[in-house]
Amino acid sequence: MGEDPARRSIGARRNPDSAEAILEAAEAVLVEAGYAGFSIEAVARRARAGKPTIYRWWPSKAALLLEVYKRQKRVAVPDTGDLEDDLVGFLRNLFAHWRDTSSGSVFRSLVAEAQSDEAAAVALNGYADGRRSHTARIIERAKARGEVAADIDTALVADLVASYAWKHLLTNRLDEDEMAIHTTVGYVLRGISRNR
Repeated sequence: MGEDPARRSIGARRNPDSAEAILEAAEAVLVEAGYAGFSIEAVARRARAGKPTIYRWWPSKAALLLEVYKRQKRVAVPDTGDLEDDLVGFLRNLFAHWRDTSSGSVFRSLVAEAQSDEAAAVALNGYADGRRSHTARIIERAKARGEVAADIDTALVADLVASYAWKHLLTNRLDEDEMAIHTTVGYVLRGISRNR
């Protein structure tokens, strides 16, 4: 089946209609076939797009999956004025999102693929860097309020929070109760407190 003439490629620059059709097709293939059945060929068929067009805009299966994941991700980041409440709320919302949508299985699969696929590792690392700076902003806000010592490396703290979240994702333990999340965040905060 050829490319839909109404969504013809406009070269290296993305045609918004074609890109949207490809992303919708990718989401549909994931829902219907799961990660194991996900392929660029299946997405191309469903989107009525050429594989070269998909590969021009997304250089690997992992890059396309990561964009699908980012598109699905809707995780509220609280700004309560209290670091502990912000981090607990963020983790609670993240776990619920991973648990209640297909995003958790998509991201788990990306992490697994990154172990043996260099393109997946590069895509995941780029995404993780962005997420680290996003989570670090929560810590920076607390630092500005005087809750956190001035010499704390906020990126490192963000990595500690992310590693806790990823461990729960990869072991499929996303039903962690809020008290356990509070306990974990409390241990981290005692280590970075201004009064340590």
